[in-house]
Amino acid sequence: MLFDISTPLAATTPEWPGDHAFACGWTCRRERNDSVNLAAVTTSFHVGTHADAPLHVHSAWPASEALELDAFVGPTRVITLPAYHDRSQDLDVEHVVELLGGIVPPRVLLRTGVSVADGAFPADWPCLTPTAAAWLVHQGLRLWGVDAPSVDRRESKELPVHHALLGHNAFVLENLDLRHVPAGLYELIAPPLAVVGADAAPVRALLRAVVTPGR
Repeated sequence: MLFDISTPLAATTPEWPGDHAFACGWTCRRERNDSVNLAAVTTSFHVGTHADAPLHVHSAWPASEALELDAFVGPTRVITLPAYHDRSQDLDVEHVVELLGGIVPPRVLLRTGVSVADGAFPADWPCLTPTAAAWLVHQGLRLWGVDAPSVDRRESKELPVHHALLGHNAFVLENLDLRHVPAGLYELIAPPLAVVGADAAPVRALLRAVVTPGR
């Protein structure tokens, strides 16, 4: 079974406030006696589901063409923030250990329940603490994905979680749509689009349910 966990590039998809929204226009139309319909788009790569490149937070770090595909494909754990968790409280190491049961897989997707997939840009969302992000990388994490617009807080200017992950060969997925995905083990298939020289790349993210032996 496949779950499409992508928030699409669409005119109705909320962009980060002040960023360039997605727009699709037409260069050629059959109705104008052109031989084909030919679309052209303008957008920030941070609209919809995307992978941030290290360049996003540091001008000397690699751009989008250096995103490592093997980080975006493979075994993945989806975890859900409990309903009782205070959304104003970030996740420290203790929280992460509790959510993961003490075992850190190479890829983790966190459902916070705060997402642009609901049709509006949220006011705020919970994130990892920088200490928790560094701890996860030390435990072998390659990818941290979230349904929220960012792995850092909306008001953050220093983006410490981005730095803790992208600065240590771990990657991020943002704006996932995890509303209908149960917590558990999956295979992630989410290679970034082959874009050169950018600070991010769009992603079509899929999860394949893992069938356990005997089922």
